[in-house]
Amino acid sequence: MKIEVLGPGCADCRKLEKDVNSALTELGIEAEVVKVTDLNKISSYGVLMTPGLVINGKVYSSGKLPAIVALKRWIEDEGKE
Repeated sequence: MKIEVLGPGCADCRKLEKDVNSALTELGIEAEVVKVTDLNKISSYGVLMTPGLVINGKVYSSGKLPAIVALKRWIEDEGKE
């Protein structure tokens, strides 16, 4: 599983990356977590507001910090596919 955290490095972007790693640890799931700061790459996903979250190439969130519960659900759902 590949999880991309999209954003230039703002506080919310760093928090999202931390929350993703916490969710993975709590779920006992291993994944590649990549921080994407390149604006062209971010916009290629159609994300106009950061932070953004992409799991296995699918945009799950943009412009907000999702709750840990939502992160866990999304990660589990992607792990089943």
